[in-house]
Amino acid sequence: MGPETIGRFMLIFGGIILLVGLFLFLAGKLGIGRLPGDIMIERGNFVFYFPLTTAIIISVILTLLLNVLWRR
Repeated sequence: MGPETIGRFMLIFGGIILLVGLFLFLAGKLGIGRLPGDIMIERGNFVFYFPLTTAIIISVILTLLLNVLWRR
């Protein structure tokens, strides 16, 4: 594995990290992660948060996107 291959891998990985960070930033601004159906239990010093609805919506969007991109 030469330096060009490692460099290309690092650029692609960095781009993916950038896109995920941008998505998370925008998702926080739009209120994604606090949807009805997301489970949050607060008891004293304990907080349990399970984003059920958010996970389902993200899963459906990614499934549709990947099916469109990888359809041959």
